[in-house]
Amino acid sequence: MTPEIAIQIFRHTLLETFWLALPILAIGFVVGIAVSLLQVLTSIQDAAFSSVPRLAAFLFGLLLLLPWMTAKLVAFTTGLFGDFSRYAR
Repeated sequence: MTPEIAIQIFRHTLLETFWLALPILAIGFVVGIAVSLLQVLTSIQDAAFSSVPRLAAFLFGLLLLLPWMTAKLVAFTTGLFGDFSRYAR
């Protein structure tokens, strides 16, 4: 395996990780902004009030996106293992 192929595999893996994490992080960002705005409007400064809705949103988003994420990971792994002959040179 040449260094160029190793770099290409690592780059592709990082991009795949980015695209898998992006929807979950976006959900957390949107819910975090909404909860912070609600805290500012109501003057509630409780730490549990900000973390519980975010954790619930992460859980809901993960459950909702889990089939898509699994399909993407299976396709990536199949593509990676399917090209073993190319990497063995």
